[in-house]
Amino acid sequence: MSEQEPNTGGTPPPQLPDLTQLVRDNWVKFLVLGVLMVIGGMIVLVIPYASSIAVALVIGLVLIVVGALQLWHAMQVKEWGGFLGQSLIGIIALVGGVAIYFNPVVGTVALTLLLSAVFIAQGVAQVAFSLRLRPHTSWGWILASGLIAIAAGLIILSDFPGSAAWALGLVAGISIMFNGWSYIAIAMAARKTD
Repeated sequence: MSEQEPNTGGTPPPQLPDLTQLVRDNWVKFLVLGVLMVIGGMIVLVIPYASSIAVALVIGLVLIVVGALQLWHAMQVKEWGGFLGQSLIGIIALVGGVAIYFNPVVGTVALTLLLSAVFIAQGVAQVAFSLRLRPHTSWGWILASGLIAIAAGLIILSDFPGSAAWALGLVAGISIMFNGWSYIAIAMAARKTD
């Protein structure tokens, strides 16, 4: 036996399961998960205001945890040059999370405004990127995606602050439904190959 091959007593090393086979073997579980996610997404879409508040509460809790961890990390490595910046980021995240958690309606309004700004900024960046790619065949898809993002941001902004009642819930619901449909598609494709 060479030095590069350790003696394992004749047993082969454990193999990672083939992902395709794993999906085939569990296609029903993927299907059930997908159906439940689609139903969950529909529920979120039906009650967008409650969903928007729920999204804001989750984001508030996440910011509290992230802020606390950021502060803890800054205290652990005081010697490095980023102590003040890390502490400031941690404090802002912590205070923002607490503010959202204790006043989720105001948090929902603030997050809706932020969501609008993110859509517009992302859309502008995609449009600029598509124009640089213009000779390539796929530049039109990126341009369309950017224009849709800008339109979504402007729609949210044009109805602001009223859009706080539906925007976060709508985005969350659509996202959950698309994830659910992707699991259903994976399950059905795996079932056909069985």
